[in-house]
Amino acid sequence: MAVFLSPVGGVAAQFFTNSGVVLSGGKLYTYAAGTTTPKPTYTSSSGGTAHTNPIVLDSAGRVPGGEIWVLSPPYKFMLYTSTDVLIATYDNVSGIGAAEFQIQNFTGTGSQTVFTLTNSSFGENFTFVYINGVYQQKNTYAVSGTTLTFSTAPPNFSSIEVMYN
Repeated sequence: MAVFLSPVGGVAAQFFTNSGVVLSGGKLYTYAAGTTTPKPTYTSSSGGTAHTNPIVLDSAGRVPGGEIWVLSPPYKFMLYTSTDVLIATYDNVSGIGAAEFQIQNFTGTGSQTVFTLTNSSFGENFTFVYINGVYQQKNTYAVSGTTLTFSTAPPNFSSIEVMYN
């Protein structure tokens, strides 16, 4: 499982109230971006141990263990005081390095128009397709989740390279 360092809380971060007081006992909730669906975070780069949700800050306003590691795709973080007063919301936050592109290769058959990506893509604006080294305009294909669909089948034995995140 690939985990990425969170830019919110990350390593050794200290949280404060809006008036600058250390956020002792503060709560950091983690959700799937744009939702209130809880999403796990992890205590180290191994991704072996999940944090509680919410993460309860220590007396110095820091994350216990000092690190927050996240999965991909993005998260929403909501920071509260110990008495449940909302301080801040950070939405659509990706882990550091999580936006790196993945590369996948296929071979055209001359008739196949639909190809399945290993992981979900964020869509055409985050997907780059090359056939025999020639960049394909976005109007020649569509991407939805893990499905790449060409408007016309790539030629037989053609080399198809897909870069996406």
